[in-house]
Amino acid sequence: MDHADLVALLQDGVKAKGERWADLGAGEGAFTFALADLLGPGAHITAVDRDAGSLRRLTSAIRIDPSPAPIETVVSDFTRPLNLSDLDGVVMANSLHFVRDKAPVLDSVHSMLRPGGTLIVVEYETDRGNPWVPHPFSFATWMGMAASAGFEQTRLLHRHPSRHFGSMYSAASYAAARLRPLRGRSLPLP
Repeated sequence: MDHADLVALLQDGVKAKGERWADLGAGEGAFTFALADLLGPGAHITAVDRDAGSLRRLTSAIRIDPSPAPIETVVSDFTRPLNLSDLDGVVMANSLHFVRDKAPVLDSVHSMLRPGGTLIVVEYETDRGNPWVPHPFSFATWMGMAASAGFEQTRLLHRHPSRHFGSMYSAASYAAARLRPLRGRSLPLP
């Protein structure tokens, strides 16, 4: 895929310019740069990956061709707690399929987002993995997973052909306000 294809997978899920986003499982930053083009100046992107070498290559690419939005890199495993909160959005492009038990990760991502914040997933349109993509999930499966994790209004954004599994899709889901019980009533969590 070229840069325009990556932008197309994300663009209908990005609501506004200048927001705070994270790219979890950023690798060398292909989707990070696509997101930066969509968010523009005034935005802030945190690119998270456990591979320090990939993030060094991302940083080197920024030095050669500066991003329109500032990109901060964090070497960390997104399956572990991250010090990120009140984000407008999170991108998980071809990263969540490496995680077998997705529920704790999705719970963590939900807590990083402000109410109404956007989670964009990019994934192969299959529920059967292989050694390189062990735990993919189709859009139909994602709809159920997202709802179980407290996301709402899940919608398909874009599809793109893939030589590996036939096609890829992108989808946006929105963080619902979490409720806490209070003497028989539910109030939004702060």
